[in-house]
Amino acid sequence: MTVISIVEDEPFIIEALRYLFELEGWDVHTLEDGAGAADALLEKRPSLIVLDYMLPNKSGVTVAREVRSHPLGETIPILMLTAKGQSKDRHMAHLSGVTHFMTKPFANAELVAAVKTLLETAPKTD
Repeated sequence: MTVISIVEDEPFIIEALRYLFELEGWDVHTLEDGAGAADALLEKRPSLIVLDYMLPNKSGVTVAREVRSHPLGETIPILMLTAKGQSKDRHMAHLSGVTHFMTKPFANAELVAAVKTLLETAPKTD
């Protein structure tokens, strides 16, 4: 079963992503706050994480770094989806262990294609 965890604080974006991903047959798990997100993600062990850069209480960069610092989170693909598209933001995301970076607004087909590629190329775990 493919589980996509979304960490996003905008309700409209959460629902749009949920709709797109459920159309693909993927299960969706959502979080709306950076605080406690890494622990919840590591407990859930999703197939892929879609992570906003700017979150309440803890940035997506920090969440990504925390996920990557744990053995269970080393290989989970992380797609950062953000309105912050400057090169310094991309660089910070890359340093934190983000697998792929996309800016908002995004094209639905492009996002789904990126998620499929990340899922296909992710290391297989039990």
